[in-house]
Amino acid sequence: MTLLPASERDENTKESLALVLPTLGEAENIGDLLNEIRLVLDPLSIPYEILVVDDDSPDETGAIVSAIAHQDPRVRLLVRKGERGLSGAILHGWNHTDATILGVMDADRQHPVELLSELLHAIQDNCDLVIGSRYTQGGELGKWNLARKFLSAAAVWATWPLQRPHIWAKDPMSGFFMVRRRCIAQIAFQKTGFKLLLEILVRGQIDSIKEVPIVFGLRNRGESKANYKVGWEYARLLAKLYAKKIGLVRRT
Repeated sequence: MTLLPASERDENTKESLALVLPTLGEAENIGDLLNEIRLVLDPLSIPYEILVVDDDSPDETGAIVSAIAHQDPRVRLLVRKGERGLSGAILHGWNHTDATILGVMDADRQHPVELLSELLHAIQDNCDLVIGSRYTQGGELGKWNLARKFLSAAAVWATWPLQRPHIWAKDPMSGFFMVRRRCIAQIAFQKTGFKLLLEILVRGQIDSIKEVPIVFGLRNRGESKANYKVGWEYARLLAKLYAKKIGLVRRT
């Protein structure tokens, strides 16, 4: 899926933020999360909108978001039918906004909402990409078991040869980040899969990054979306990125 640039009529307007929340069965979390996000973003001097991209949840996720959106037009609900995949949901949301700063966070309450302001301030301080990082100094994986920590570390290690040295990220697997739209517009990203940040790091026009330490929380309501399909899609993405990298090396 290709990320579209902002429309010409908005190219000269001031900066704005669009934060995407991909959801699937998050009725237990989404209402409180939207309230907390607005409390953090309201005092900041930037227009913003929150785009909830829901993959046709069978629970009341859509109804809860619709009720909040009716009261606050900055909250928008976008429903995808017959589609699954975190990366596709994020891109779908970003393609339905003209915001100059694009963000994403999980809807399962595992990302610290209070750090949204720090991510935004870093982006506004002339940074192309800001990552909520579990692996930078001060960051933590939280109360994961040893097996999950090992799998996460192995997934990160597998990205090292793909990343460019001058914009190397310690947590390329994060789902909590903000990026400038101009750095990724017109790039045809993989629609399926769950690790859009890695593709942005490898293929985006990123000249500067910052990693903000976060402590990754544990889901206390709802069900985890992690499964074998997530691992398979990640393996497919790695294979495609490595194939492109090898092809570029051979041509140079």
